[in-house]
Amino acid sequence: MRLSKLLPFNDARIKISEFQKTSNIEEIDLKEAHNRVLACDVFSYHNSPSFDKSAMDGFAVIAEDTFGASQNNPLKFKVIDSIGAGDFSKKQINNNEAILIATGSPIPSGANAVIMKEFTSINGNDLEIQSQVTPHENISPKSEDIKKGNKVLSRNTYIRPQEIGLIASAGYSKIKVYKKPKIKLLVTGNELVEPSECLKEAEIINSNQFILSSMIESCGADFEYSHIRDEFDETKKAISESSIDFDAIITTGGTALSKGDLVVDACDYLGKIIFHGVSIRPGKPAAFAIVNDCPVFMLSGQPVAAMGQFDMFARKFLMNMQGLDYSDKIVKRKSQVKIPSTVGRTDYVRAVSDDKFTRHVLNRGSGIIRSMVEANSYIIINENNEGIQEGDIIDVLFFNSMNFNR
Repeated sequence: MRLSKLLPFNDARIKISEFQKTSNIEEIDLKEAHNRVLACDVFSYHNSPSFDKSAMDGFAVIAEDTFGASQNNPLKFKVIDSIGAGDFSKKQINNNEAILIATGSPIPSGANAVIMKEFTSINGNDLEIQSQVTPHENISPKSEDIKKGNKVLSRNTYIRPQEIGLIASAGYSKIKVYKKPKIKLLVTGNELVEPSECLKEAEIINSNQFILSSMIESCGADFEYSHIRDEFDETKKAISESSIDFDAIITTGGTALSKGDLVVDACDYLGKIIFHGVSIRPGKPAAFAIVNDCPVFMLSGQPVAAMGQFDMFARKFLMNMQGLDYSDKIVKRKSQVKIPSTVGRTDYVRAVSDDKFTRHVLNRGSGIIRSMVEANSYIIINENNEGIQEGDIIDVLFFNSMNFNR
């Protein structure tokens, strides 16, 4: 049976966490690994670099032979070979000898430093050095970056370009990652139509499909979208079929705390309602159910409420599916305004915040999408607080801190 009592915000999150799923693992080409999450520890097959290499274009020398060199006291060397990119020299450097070397090339035997070209002049094989270098100067030593056999990255690491470079240096062309969650987005409402220049009477543009699909993608998940009519059998069929083929379902519309809530009724018929109604603003009629072991997040049809509910409940679930230990990055800011609230309710207030202060944009109107555009953060007023005063230090959650690639 459906629950009628409003559930505290934190209790709702705990109930959802009890059904947390983890995605399966797949092996993919490294070139596809950006913005994915490692599903295994990475141990290096190689030393990187695998040899002592030149960090500069210049001349490989014995450092001690350059001591005392200056513009007023240039020292003479004989160039005995050259090493280009991807090449090496078999020659041994002896005293007062040099080998021309490119950046990244192996240091030849006998040399222990590289002097930059800028401090030399050359005429044929005769070289003058006008500055001294110390032993190991301008040399990147073997295994400076990573050492063969060492763990270079841990499981559950989010893969950025720099991680891709490290994985490649460790010798991997393929890597195991968590599969992207496959989400079904169901939008209900007979009145909803596609964006158009012209609207008939009582028609509403279906903005939620674009809002929520983008939010799903911001969590690193894939989605498929369907628009269903306000008809019980059609709603029931869509949820039932989706529960078999998808990792989770997100619906919008049909959750109001009243008789005839089609989505909630359909989930109640097909599975188990975990909760319906949370003491939050915006988005009180949020609901969560399990149908055929598939979690169903039932969000409001009001765009702002749906966005808030997604951030409160669905975002963490989708991130955690992929091995990320997601938690809200709450920061402290000083309020520039007074904001009333009600004890027993958690408020997510649309706000504009900077590195010191925050002020609310709009605290009412769950259909006013513009307020989310003007905002860059939420002010979070917990259930034990009846409001905030100007000058209070309060909790703030920036929108850009919630994304998969934060």
